[in-house]
Parts: sequence; C-alpha cells; structure tokens
Amino acid sequence: MFGLKRGKIKYIIAGLGNPGPKYANTRHNAGFKAVDLLAQEEGFEIKKVKFQSLIADEMIDNTRCLIMKPQTMMNLSGEAIMQAAEYYDIPNENILVLFDDINLDIGKIRIRRKGSAGGHNGIKSIISCLGSEEFPRVKIGVDKKPNENYDLPKWVLSEFPKEKSEELNAALKNAVEAVKLIVNDDIDTAMNKYNG
Repeated sequence: MFGLKRGKIKYIIAGLGNPGPKYANTRHNAGFKAVDLLAQEEGFEIKKVKFQSLIADEMIDNTRCLIMKPQTMMNLSGEAIMQAAEYYDIPNENILVLFDDINLDIGKIRIRRKGSAGGHNGIKSIISCLGSEEFPRVKIGVDKKPNENYDLPKWVLSEFPKEKSEELNAALKNAVEAVKLIVNDDIDTAMNKYNG
C-alpha cells in the first residue's frame, strides 16, 4: 500500500529555526528551510503538533523517520528533540540535525558525524539535553559576518540576500540529498560528495 509505514521510527531529522513568519527567511532558519524542501520533494507536510514541535512521521526511501521543526525558539531546541528521542528510543547517532553555519559561505554545506556547538545556541541546547556531542549534522552555509565586531544575533536574524537565492537553493537541495543518504546509513557517501 502506498505510504505504508514500516517498522519503528529509526531516525529523527530535525531542522533548526525560530518559529513565526518574521523569522521565516532569516539565516538562522536555514534548518527549517531544508526540512521544508525535503517535505516538498517527498510530498508530505510537517504540521502535526507534538514534542513542542511541528512533526511528520514519514518514510524517506526505506527508512521511517520523524521529521521535526522545534517550535521552542532556537536556544531551547534540545528540549523538543530530547522528548522525541526518549519517546521513540532513538540513539544519538540517529538524530540528524540541520542548521545554519556562519563559517560556511552561502551555497556550501558540511556534514559531520559529531562535534562541538561551535557557538551555535541551538546545537548547544541539543548537546546539553542529550549529554553528548555524538549526533550527526548537516551545516548549511549562511556567510560570515561582514566584520568581526558585527553583532552576531543581528547577523543570524538578518534575511538572506535575494541575489544569493540561487546558491542558497542549491545548498538546500544538496542538504536534502545528504539527508536521504544519511538516513539510509550512508553518511560516508554524503560526506565524500558534499564536504568538498
């Protein structure tokens, strides 16, 4: 039967961002944008409310996944993800997080198996709640601050420049392709392909 769910949920795919229309096109919402594109490509909507998040329970190829957009505000994202991980008994290595990275140019993505927060408050919250840095992530480039003294919150809450929409869309598409590889247990291929 079409759309039949097989087996238990194996992966959490969490896109990070801030809820509400005023944040929709900001750099900090790159994670939301990526999972929205995944939903669009796979033909589902992320709209059920659970775990302080908008969620969808879907098959990505042959893997049953919980797709999440935490609605807690960025710096509390870990609370939502931890609730879902505990409920479905998902190990940390199967919690895939997509988020913005100011150390990467727009158009670039980078995949990591684990790592520190690197100053990202959403990741800091997840590490704190899970008690571990060992979860995979897809970082989506949003460009460096214009200068060292530029206010970081102001930068990540600024909107993506229209003239870079092509590069951003290409990166989001690559992020979605990487997600599909990772949830099919092929993170090595994803890293080799996209970590150029």
